[in-house]
Amino acid sequence: MPFKRGQLRYFVTVADEGQMTRAARKLHVAQPALSHAIAQLEAELGIELLARHARGVSLTPAGETFLEKARIALEADTNAELTARSLARAARSKLEFGYIGLPPAQHSPQLFAAFADAHPEAEVSFRELPFPSDPMASWLEDVDVALCHLPTPDLDVRVQPLRAEERVVIAPKAHPLAARPELAVADLLEETFAGYEAAVQSAWAGFWTLDDHRGGPPAATVGHAQTAAEMFAIIAARRAITTAPAFQAAHVERLLRGIVAIPLRDARPAVLSLVWPSQGANPLVGALAMVAERLANPDRPAVGGRPDQSDGERASAAANLNGRVGERREPGARRRLGTTSDRASPS
Repeated sequence: MPFKRGQLRYFVTVADEGQMTRAARKLHVAQPALSHAIAQLEAELGIELLARHARGVSLTPAGETFLEKARIALEADTNAELTARSLARAARSKLEFGYIGLPPAQHSPQLFAAFADAHPEAEVSFRELPFPSDPMASWLEDVDVALCHLPTPDLDVRVQPLRAEERVVIAPKAHPLAARPELAVADLLEETFAGYEAAVQSAWAGFWTLDDHRGGPPAATVGHAQTAAEMFAIIAARRAITTAPAFQAAHVERLLRGIVAIPLRDARPAVLSLVWPSQGANPLVGALAMVAERLANPDRPAVGGRPDQSDGERASAAANLNGRVGERREPGARRRLGTTSDRASPS
């Protein structure tokens, strides 16, 4: 029996939300239309999938069994569509590049210049993304590849570290710490941080709120940011602070009045990395990954043809990049904030 993709998507969303109203809001459809679509699906199947009650809906035994298969079918359908899009872009020598916050060509010009030299026929288009969410492969579904801080390991996502960046503190000028020439992690652990939307990957978000140093989330957060613009809006309203890669400092201070970027001397660096779906079909991604690997390891002889590193190799590459940041530091000296000329949102 053929199913419409929309029917399966509606059913899975209702099952996940446990309520028609919330599911309709998430799907951006009217509740009566959603209820009708679910009833039509049940009629076509000849079974009841959902038990309706005053507080919402729950799965029937048949619904629980069908839900598992519906997820698989929906994922396969989505993967097929995304693969077709990626192949179509590849046929036109086009690469869809995702980014967070600042356009990547501003802070990583070497990557795009080297890629253009190696593949002059390729056209790179850019798409701004919200902060990463789980599963990462779904976050990447509208692009071929993206640039962000190392995400939580995911078997469905490939990673190529590009470079390590020291972190800075982004704070309102009126904040008590804003006048300090430099800050340490210990100065920030009890501060109020800008918060993240619940859908944002928790480990990724926690890196920017210093959870990796504190051992847990901050005691107080404000707001629910899902994009870099929303994050800066929270900070500009003088409500909270966050950390960010050093390359953002000059841009933030130039573009956003009332916000300052302060060097953070002892935070673990951010490892900016290319990330892309393991099942990606665009061969230009592999070519870009090899360019990134050469830039990340300029002293390593080029071996070519192997953009898909193992988890151990990626961890080793990230550790090596972190080590290089440590080698550049001069204890006791105030470090210059990054700019687009000397180095290449939270990213």
